Amino acid sequence: MQRPTVHDLTSDDNHFAQLARRTWLTAKPAKVLPSIIKDGLYDKLEAESFPQPQLALLEQLQCLERYLWPGYADDASNQHILLILLLVNVKRQANLPIWSLFEASPDAFSSFFKRVLHMSIDASLPVSVRQHVLVFIITAFQSLDSGVVRRECAPLVSVAIWTNLHSESERERKLAGNVALQKAWRAAGKKYSNADDEGQARIRFERSWLYTLVLDFLARLYGVEGNADQRQTNVRYCERSLELLCDLLSQLPTKRYVNALLQDLNVLAAIKLSPRYQDEDSSLLRELHEILAHYIGFPIDDQSGKQLSRQEYEELSNAGIARLQRAALQLHPEKLKILILANYGLLSQRTELQSHLADLSDSELLKLVSELGLRSRYPEKSSVITDRTFLLEVVVTALEAKPYYTDAVRDMTTMPTERVLYDKALLRTDDYDGTTPLAIPKLNLQYLTAGDFLWRSFILYRAEAFYEIRKHLEDTVKRLQPRRQASGITRFDGFSSMAIPITKPAIIETLPPRVGEDVPAEVKAEVMLDVSRLQPKLRQEWESVRPDDVVFLLNVQAQDRALTNGHGSDLTPINEKLGLKAVRSAEIISVLDEAGRMLRRDGPPGDDSSRPRQRRLLLRLDAASYKQDQADSKADPIDGINLIIRRRARENTFKAVLDSVKDLAVSDAPLPAWFQDVFLGYGDPATVTAARLTDKTKAVDYRDTFLDWQHLIESFPGQPVEPDGNANGSFPPPYVLESTTAAPAAPPRTAKKRKREAEAEPVAQDVQAIKVSTYEPPNAGPYPTDAPKVNKVRFTPAQVKAVSSGTKPGLTLVVGPPGTGKTDVATQIISNIYHNYPEQRTLLVAHSNQALNQLFQKITALNIDERHLLRLGHGEEELTTEASYSKAGRVESFLERGSQHLAEVQRLANSINAPGAHGSTCETATYFDQVYATPMWKRFWTAAEGLTSAEDISSIFPFHVFFADASQPLFPANTPHASLLDIARGCETHIRRIFTELASIRPFELLRSPRDKANYLLIKEARIIAMTSTHAAMRRQEIASLGFQYDTVVMEEAAQLTEIETLIPFALQNPTPGKIPTSRLKRIVLVGDHLQNAPIIQNAAFRQYANLEQSLFLRLVRLGVPICMLDAQGRARPSLAALYKWRYPSLTNLPITTTSPEFQRANAGLRYDYQFIDVPPYRGVGESEPSPHFIQNLGEAEYVVAMFQYLRLLGYPAHRISILTTYAGQRALIRDVLGHRCKGKAMFGMPGWVGTVDKYQGEENDFVLLSLVRTKTVGYLRDLRRLTVALSRARLGLYVFGRREVFESSLEVRQAFSLLFARPEKLTLVVNELYPTQRGVEDEVEGTEMEGLEHLGSYIPVMVKAKLEQIKQEGGQIVAEDSGGRMEDEEDEAGGEALAEDVAEMEGIEEDEVV
Repeated sequence: MQRPTVHDLTSDDNHFAQLARRTWLTAKPAKVLPSIIKDGLYDKLEAESFPQPQLALLEQLQCLERYLWPGYADDASNQHILLILLLVNVKRQANLPIWSLFEASPDAFSSFFKRVLHMSIDASLPVSVRQHVLVFIITAFQSLDSGVVRRECAPLVSVAIWTNLHSESERERKLAGNVALQKAWRAAGKKYSNADDEGQARIRFERSWLYTLVLDFLARLYGVEGNADQRQTNVRYCERSLELLCDLLSQLPTKRYVNALLQDLNVLAAIKLSPRYQDEDSSLLRELHEILAHYIGFPIDDQSGKQLSRQEYEELSNAGIARLQRAALQLHPEKLKILILANYGLLSQRTELQSHLADLSDSELLKLVSELGLRSRYPEKSSVITDRTFLLEVVVTALEAKPYYTDAVRDMTTMPTERVLYDKALLRTDDYDGTTPLAIPKLNLQYLTAGDFLWRSFILYRAEAFYEIRKHLEDTVKRLQPRRQASGITRFDGFSSMAIPITKPAIIETLPPRVGEDVPAEVKAEVMLDVSRLQPKLRQEWESVRPDDVVFLLNVQAQDRALTNGHGSDLTPINEKLGLKAVRSAEIISVLDEAGRMLRRDGPPGDDSSRPRQRRLLLRLDAASYKQDQADSKADPIDGINLIIRRRARENTFKAVLDSVKDLAVSDAPLPAWFQDVFLGYGDPATVTAARLTDKTKAVDYRDTFLDWQHLIESFPGQPVEPDGNANGSFPPPYVLESTTAAPAAPPRTAKKRKREAEAEPVAQDVQAIKVSTYEPPNAGPYPTDAPKVNKVRFTPAQVKAVSSGTKPGLTLVVGPPGTGKTDVATQIISNIYHNYPEQRTLLVAHSNQALNQLFQKITALNIDERHLLRLGHGEEELTTEASYSKAGRVESFLERGSQHLAEVQRLANSINAPGAHGSTCETATYFDQVYATPMWKRFWTAAEGLTSAEDISSIFPFHVFFADASQPLFPANTPHASLLDIARGCETHIRRIFTELASIRPFELLRSPRDKANYLLIKEARIIAMTSTHAAMRRQEIASLGFQYDTVVMEEAAQLTEIETLIPFALQNPTPGKIPTSRLKRIVLVGDHLQNAPIIQNAAFRQYANLEQSLFLRLVRLGVPICMLDAQGRARPSLAALYKWRYPSLTNLPITTTSPEFQRANAGLRYDYQFIDVPPYRGVGESEPSPHFIQNLGEAEYVVAMFQYLRLLGYPAHRISILTTYAGQRALIRDVLGHRCKGKAMFGMPGWVGTVDKYQGEENDFVLLSLVRTKTVGYLRDLRRLTVALSRARLGLYVFGRREVFESSLEVRQAFSLLFARPEKLTLVVNELYPTQRGVEDEVEGTEMEGLEHLGSYIPVMVKAKLEQIKQEGGQIVAEDSGGRMEDEEDEAGGEALAEDVAEMEGIEEDEVV
């Protein structure tokens, strides 16, 4: 949707902008006048059919917040109501908060909502207007987490709507056998009877509203009056109505009673036979009908929510056919004799049913329909024609077998072809603007079943993946510039590093189908690549494609006309413009050389001494599409293939991920029973927390969580801490904590008459006392290296609460604002679980390799045996630890460690004069332990029982020679007896550790295959296994098939993961076998911040309409799952933290932010520690857009780089400066400017990071230069999550470059920018000051304002010259700082091609010559 610009908001020519400034954008908004509502607002909008740009302008002008809603009253006009809901719709489309505005006035909202409902069925209103009303109602039913909305929506879908069923007998049949349902029905009737006249009228309206709406919807479908435009408007209205019905059926609380009503109205049959459904242009209507049919027939018990198995689903279908046979036997035993005797399978087929019923007369068919309990009459206003065709369709639709939902998933390919990529339903999403619905499922607050969630996720994830593939293929073909030669052959005049023209692939082998399948088991093909003209680096990229990577084979036949940029009025599909005739997908088997041998690179990378001419790719074609091609009578698409395209590895994981999601969707992989209801969105969300689970842990050893007794007391404010009865007063850690009182049970449900009284009486909450005990930690050994590593973080009370909850079984949500120590909390949770539950295993998952490695590095710093750590995936290479934690690295480490221990065993044997080579293998070491070491320790402990002096114990100690290299004397004189024995136990622990580790290493001696060793490590030895969510999705089937088991999932960055990416790690293990398969998972810890960036979804339709960017973390928060909110930040100066504190009202600052010297010192050469610098047009230009969504601002780029140069000349380290921007186009521009002005120049170098805000979440740096880019609209930053990230990355200094008037105009961001705007908008420097300065951050100092870029730019040459002269005088040289020059992995969105060469050049900084 096009957003209003600053010019629109401030223009004197714009009617609405003038009206806003005159009416409500004043110190005291004017009173609402009917003339302004009608003449000034509504009529103007209605005259132009409520244009989206004008509505967006009114929303940006705060018309809703400052005028329409404050001026609402019960007697408000319809125009007033419509204006409110229109602006609510705009806010919803822009993903802005909606309902908080209404929550302060629930009574007014109730009145407003009822007016909206009446308008939705008011036939006097234009259909186009009622369409907007429907959009508002759809939004309301998607927001049932809001109390004010839920209160109004619930009565509309309650059991009372069953009063509209066509017969009393049919209603009784539905109520029969369900006591809870009967009770609800009686309660609804009693509520109506006890109501006064006004209340009864309200209830009658509520229970008839949906029925009336559906009848009106049917009337629109069957209406034939009006011209073509009116009929098209009716179709648009019907599409919205179908969207509403689909939404109502997609959540159990709304489906429970609505489904029966829609089935009673025979909605599916009525839609299918309507004139509008048959129209050629009604493809969207037909697609929405399919989704509605899916939800109406979904295999679920509408009342209990239990998903029906395939067998139960078939039995339910058979019961309907049995009823038909009984009715036929009763009514027409002779006419329908064959039908009566036919089997269920035959009668479940549509054609068979139709043929059997064809012999019945109209009256006989009508009587049969009535006997089956189906509706045969409709109110006249519905316009439904109940003729023979309609009645026959009603019977067939009700009784025909519906496919089980997993069948559709199983038949959907994960390898795209042109038919899938250019399917109309998917192409429709490209131009989504919110004005029409889409025929795709949505992710909601609640789901019907886990299978329903997986079905929706698979369809949406697949569509998003195929959208990205399609865009990549189109962009690559455009770059290649296909041209049709006179001979008719297509020639490629352009170039792309991601594509190579090829000749027809050769099919070399086709294996017959496997048992039970009808597609070839494997289709192998060979493609010849001409690599003779490729540069060495690019050729190496093609040679380095990995097995199972997906490549795309294209048939491109260039058109005669030239290509355009796609923004003209030409409506020709883009694939036809490009000449894209066919797309086939294939997986890499291997890369071969010219002779057909496996490729080996004998020379070093880049060695081009012998330039090869050809490479052979052995491919595995998609068998399903190959079979379809062979069955098609047209020409084989393979024959026309002339181009191969690849994708970069990080983007090319789609097939493995889709296969995992598909496998989950068609299998019965269960969620933990304790978690399932809350995951689906039902039940009490607090029941899954540690405090409420029945198997909650009573006592937990917190080991090094608390640093001392005072820390323990501070960690439980308001709770008494009681030392154990055996202890005298306080004592040092470790602490074992136990709650002496159970958490209060949930209050019992009260009867209706007592409910109000129960709510009026507050429930007393018992204060839990914390009982504390301790123990003496065992002596770890006599060597310093034996001492355990301990935590040094002084956790805050909020962090302790999170650690405590995460250590216990159940679900824990840790919300961590910026800088509050989320990673430290997660690390301590993992450590506590590791030590408290030695038999349990923990799976550690994060969104990115970077976040996972940060967490993993902190884990290695705690007292966790490194042999129990395993890091899966390629990101392990980026770990900065000495040891390698990959599978291969762990196996190698085990063997290396085994060699060291065996040497120690041999040394031990020599020290006690035990003959033999006891240190040769783990087996001989075990033998030595059993025969020598263990008996000697037994004899020592028996003899030591009666000894007290150090001399006596030392004299009988048998291992003096072995421990000769430990601190001496081993048993000091005058040491208490208990301490002497403790020293001996430490020595035994040290030796016992050697043999224990050798026992765990022994399997690696026995296993021969590296693969077997690696798999044994995963499923038996490792207790903390880390991987990214992508790796989990790609390898799910492989990992689960190995028998991998785990008890805990700890997930970092959980708010940045889509729901399916979060769910897959819960299902990496096969269910525990039994009558009802169960999950072993006991504990789920999700760590994140839903107020920061959401998952990144490229397609706007999937992001906004389908809500694919929804994270499970956010949904659980919306559902009311209790959270552990971290509330003290230690990252930034308090002044910088204040910039985002408005998002976190409870956020405080740790003492370190005011006591540490780096926070006390001012930023050298700068007057302020943060500042907004207003950047005027540079050379008369602000933002520019050289290609769609590739937005740049040269003035800001130059200003930011000049600022970086200034800081470097003052002495700021380059690695402590990050340059961030909100757009990839600006990132590329800044990189270019840096490359021109700074790269390779030791006086400047490159910043520590240059990239987008989205890619920098979870990172921080001392000084951040932020370019906001936009000069017309606020753009993406209107999403407060992105803005929160942008403002919270800096520790010591934040300098924001942007256009002030743009961000002042936005209500959403105004609060965030208020502190920034309170300071001068011109960059204020402090001259003659170098880094680091001794000036205090609070010290007053005179500043020098920069008038603009040119002013600052004039300083740079002068400072450079002065510094060069200083270096000359001192006889020194400029030494380049190796800042790392980290650049975000980037693609040139202007063309979609990764600038690999440029990025590679920027890795590191070259040194300048000696000056």
